[in-house]
Amino acid sequence: MIIDSFDDKSMAKINPKPKENRLKCDACIVTFSNIIEEYVLKNYNVEQCSTYKMVTGTFPIYKINYNGKIFAFYKTFLGAPASVGILEDVTEVIDTNKFVVFGGSGCLDREIAHGKIMIPIESYRDEGTSYHYAPASDYIKIKNANKVASFMESKKIPYILGKNWTTDSFYRETENNIAKRKADGCISVEMECSAMQAVCDFRGLELYYFLTSGDLLDAPEWDERHVEGEYAGTQHDTRHFDIAIELANSL
Repeated sequence: MIIDSFDDKSMAKINPKPKENRLKCDACIVTFSNIIEEYVLKNYNVEQCSTYKMVTGTFPIYKINYNGKIFAFYKTFLGAPASVGILEDVTEVIDTNKFVVFGGSGCLDREIAHGKIMIPIESYRDEGTSYHYAPASDYIKIKNANKVASFMESKKIPYILGKNWTTDSFYRETENNIAKRKADGCISVEMECSAMQAVCDFRGLELYYFLTSGDLLDAPEWDERHVEGEYAGTQHDTRHFDIAIELANSL
């Protein structure tokens, strides 16, 4: 069974192989948004420094010079297996132990405003990837949540702390499962957080994670809460990259 998958008694057949000439940087910032990637290229001091490869193609990794520091930056892909596999690949060419990751999430509480920052304190492991990186449990602690919250307070940025639900199946967020997670205290649902925390714990990396409150599931009908082409308050909100790089700068 999947809950028996974690094995820390034998070596994996395939492992990341860090290169000698890896880019040493202060932190790595990760987005899921092509809109945010385009914004960064236009508005920051950016140059491509490396790539990562998938069967679907080769994708850039960037270096950002900011306030006398160097940050890596790349766009990842949706879902736990992809985002974790890419992070593992990126560590071959990027030398840092700090990863700032931000993205969109469904909202499980109608009282939380569209676009508000949500900081997960722990995440329900309704995906398969994390079980290969950490012993089985219902939740995994997002251990730097309080540091992210302290940063938001210092910048007077509104936020809310709460439990998160990481799922592998966007189209199977059923009414019964939504009710279970809400009863458990979850305020958000997305597809990567628990697995990203598990791989970072396993590899000795520090994860700093925040989410944007997007579509609403706590309603009689699903509410996207935005129209096509509207980016403010969504996972494509470029202001949240500005927050992410300031968070990275503060670490």
